[in-house]
Order: sequence, then structure tokens, then C-alpha cells
Amino acid sequence: MEPAQTIIEICGGVVAVAEMVCRDQTRVRRWTYPKSRGGTGGLIPTECQEDLLRGARSRGIDLRPDHFFPEFANGTTTTSPTDEPQNAGAAQ
Repeated sequence: MEPAQTIIEICGGVVAVAEMVCRDQTRVRRWTYPKSRGGTGGLIPTECQEDLLRGARSRGIDLRPDHFFPEFANGTTTTSPTDEPQNAGAAQ
């Protein structure tokens, strides 16, 4: 599941990622499982993201913050105008 699968591939696989974040390989694999199977639905836990970025940088791997949130990488989001709060323009 994305983006975890892509990030794991960029970083050199489950073993390399597990070393970078000091986690068991099984836990890293669960990032690629759907939530219905006990995974994270493709999301990498926030407490691991900085460790991954730092570890990748030290290994010369081109991992960037936008890899973690690809929907924001091109400046667009998945929200629509109807997602805004009802009172967004109300005077206070």
C-alpha cells in the first residue's frame, strides 16, 4: 500500500528501513498492509518519518518529505470547497 511501499523500495527494502528506524522488520512490513489486516493502510508512523529522512540522507538516498504525502507534492490536495467549515467567512 502506498506511500509506504514506495518509500521502502526507495530506501533499499524492509531490512534497510527497519535498521533506519530501529524497528522490527515485521512492524515495517505492516506499514504496507491494509488496516483490516492489522497494518497502517500504507502510512508510515509519524515517529518514524524523521528517522527515515535522516537515515536516507546519511546513506545518500533521495527520500523527500513529499514521498510521505504524495497528494500534496504537486500543490493540490484532495479537499474540496465543500470540505471547509460552515462558518469560515462569518464575522466574529
